[in-house]
Amino acid sequence: MNVVNTPIEQASTRDVTPPTGWQRYFDALLDRNVPEGARPWLVRHAQGFISTLQDSGRGLKAAEPADVSAFFSQASRSGALRDWQFRQCVQAIEVLLVDVGALPWASDFDWAYWRNAAKALPSDHPTIARQPQGLPVGHPEGAASPPEVFAPLLDRLVEAIRVRQYSIRTERTYRHWVERLLRRFPDADPQTLGIQEVEAFLSDLAVRRNVSPSTQNLALTSLVFFFREVLGRPLPNMDFARAKRAKRLPVVMSRAEVARLLDAMDGVYALMAGLMYGTGMRLMECVRLRVKDLDFSYGTIVVRDGKGNKDRVVPLPRRYAGALKIHLGQVHALHQDDLNAGFGQVHLPHALAVKYPNAAAEWGWQYVFPSARLSTDPREAITRRHHLHENSLQRAIKKAANETGIPKQVNSHALRHSFATHLLEAGYDIRTVQELLGHADVSTTMVYTHVLNRPGLPPVVSPADFEG
Repeated sequence: MNVVNTPIEQASTRDVTPPTGWQRYFDALLDRNVPEGARPWLVRHAQGFISTLQDSGRGLKAAEPADVSAFFSQASRSGALRDWQFRQCVQAIEVLLVDVGALPWASDFDWAYWRNAAKALPSDHPTIARQPQGLPVGHPEGAASPPEVFAPLLDRLVEAIRVRQYSIRTERTYRHWVERLLRRFPDADPQTLGIQEVEAFLSDLAVRRNVSPSTQNLALTSLVFFFREVLGRPLPNMDFARAKRAKRLPVVMSRAEVARLLDAMDGVYALMAGLMYGTGMRLMECVRLRVKDLDFSYGTIVVRDGKGNKDRVVPLPRRYAGALKIHLGQVHALHQDDLNAGFGQVHLPHALAVKYPNAAAEWGWQYVFPSARLSTDPREAITRRHHLHENSLQRAIKKAANETGIPKQVNSHALRHSFATHLLEAGYDIRTVQELLGHADVSTTMVYTHVLNRPGLPPVVSPADFEG
């Protein structure tokens, strides 16, 4: 029996009487404070797992990690299970093997990966939000409809952005601020909008809404693009000057703090966090890595489509090469199972699926860190395995930072800041660090020179420590 085919709907949420021989399991659910209505469903999932073991002539004590991964992989291909139901399935097997079976390896199994990776990418996620080639430019999915008179202008705005190959995040930002301006003056003729309306809008943001300088500048940049590229009327110099952004120093962990943070993590998320620190990759650059971008022979990783739509090469840390190869072996087995089940495709950028029809199912194009769930794109009706949702990695890093008690605002980007600072401390020149980070201007990289004891300079001694 397979949990996907188990008639779960037959389990009554009112029937909380444990099945024969399942009292220990039921007691474990009570100890974990599993809600009453969810208990029968967890029992069903656990029964399904035991049935798969019995089909191979084994009992619960003979279960191995590969059995659990295979069970979850098969469940992940079911379109009937939602994200919360898949997490429920993971919890059911964790209770069965850790609390009841007490199998030696069960406590070290990477339950967090399967539990957190259950979150499938929504259809409006930046990785897959672009509409398929050939479809008309439309309003972003899930957004409120603008006044009808403005619809053609907004479509032209989207066209102008996509012609320039700007990111989907930029597209959303520009459209958001243009829509807010148009909603501020709903009765105005779009062709008569001008500098007075823009200045009034930006002043309202700054004075009444008290938005940050970076938000003000985003709004101004969006409107300047709209007037120049869509209305064909570039805005002249305005009295409303760009807000000056505050200069903030990046959050940097010491090498000892980074080691503590990574030691507090395990499984796939520990590997991802380690790679982010060891390469300086941004969060989305890490989760979007493809197998073909890893070169173990040369010890490099090619980061594709980074900020500014630029590629760059970063070192593949030797410390993680072995773990990464083992991980890829597991991902390859998952991909092969997907192919055997009639799936195995991933999303390809820039209409490459049209140019290379078979590439989506090729091993090299698979994500290094795939999701635990398959996702069906409602616009194309194609079922694919996307990458892990970035929120899962962010939560894992935050949880580890809290557990280790690091007294800093640690997030995923702090690993990138620490990468740059530690390279400078080790004597690497700033131009090298600039290339590794993918900064267009070295002045951006200069922020990391805030470290006190910079290479090539005498150590700075606090006046409080002067002798005599």
